[in-house]
Amino acid sequence: MTIKFRFFVFIAIITLNSYAQNNNSGQVDAKSTPDFWKHVQFGGGIGFSSGNGYTNFAISPSAIYNFNEKISTGFGLQYNYLKSSSSFSSHMYGANALVLVNPIKEIQLSAEVEQLRVNIDGANSNSKDFWNTGLFLGAGYRMDSVTIGARYNLLYKTDNGVYADAFMPFVRVYF
Repeated sequence: MTIKFRFFVFIAIITLNSYAQNNNSGQVDAKSTPDFWKHVQFGGGIGFSSGNGYTNFAISPSAIYNFNEKISTGFGLQYNYLKSSSSFSSHMYGANALVLVNPIKEIQLSAEVEQLRVNIDGANSNSKDFWNTGLFLGAGYRMDSVTIGARYNLLYKTDNGVYADAFMPFVRVYF
């Protein structure tokens, strides 16, 4: 197990244990048992761009569980297709897990681990297949179900990976 995976499991266990409720009588009370689906929100992103021999399509559905107004955790899937007619095409697919913290209603802090499988079909037999891992810390301004902000990839390397920069803007939407 990698250190990143252990870190994520540790954070998830701490979060779940911090908000667990204990019924001292040992009996389940139907009135006090929260409805799981009332705390779940779905969202994600979709994108398409094209021009001058370049095409990019991306889709990333996700879901979060709101423990309360301040803490949520969730996961997502993603797929990205990129093609440059003169040099390469690429398929990237994977999953991510995230923790969202809202210290006040308008501010959202996030921690996210992402694992992508990258398949690049390059010109002149320059093809590569590899895994890319990202560990992001982010902050954003939140308006109801939309958050606009930026995140920073702590595992970014200038000569290796799929991102051009460690710093990335984001728009996050959950319904």
